[in-house]
Amino acid sequence: MDREASWQAIARQRRDLADLLDGLSAAEWEQPSLCAGWRVRDVAAHVALAPQPPSVWAMAVDAARAGGRFHKLNHDVSVRHAQRPVADLVGELRRFADSRRLPAVTSYRNILFDVLVHAQDIAVPLGRPLPMQPDAAVVAATRVWGMGWPFWARRRLRGVRLVATDVAWAAGDGLEVTGPIDALLLMTGRREAASARLSGAGVARVA
Repeated sequence: MDREASWQAIARQRRDLADLLDGLSAAEWEQPSLCAGWRVRDVAAHVALAPQPPSVWAMAVDAARAGGRFHKLNHDVSVRHAQRPVADLVGELRRFADSRRLPAVTSYRNILFDVLVHAQDIAVPLGRPLPMQPDAAVVAATRVWGMGWPFWARRRLRGVRLVATDVAWAAGDGLEVTGPIDALLLMTGRREAASARLSGAGVARVA
């Protein structure tokens, strides 16, 4: 999947997520997501903010408030934005679906796995189906597997071989863990809830 196809997949996932969010009840917006300490509305706000990067100055101020801790910075900015009406969050996802603006510290490759994983962070705990484009999931899983911080997938999952059952993708060496590519992507991204959809001799190790 080249750059253009990746951006198209990002836009599609943003719109699909907006469609899902459109049908949520007020209670569902407040439910916990797969991200510890993040509600559904916080994750939605985070995804909506990606194509609306702040200025360098604003980022520096928020980073100082967070004590230089990246995860706290991400959380605090998202929670603040999540105070907006939910209709505004959904509207932003649609309005900026085709935007190719990027925060200064990332790339479209990271935005691809970010939107795919975060969409499932919302859909899975709500029990709402949200299909993931298989070829986009392959690119995303390859990216997460090959990077270090913040997932450290190769180090964390040392001793297992991940094998997709629905597409041609595999990574690692050792005890086999098989499952659909979307579940494997979530596993590489530290979403342990995905282990329920995986099988093989290595499942106990990754879970």
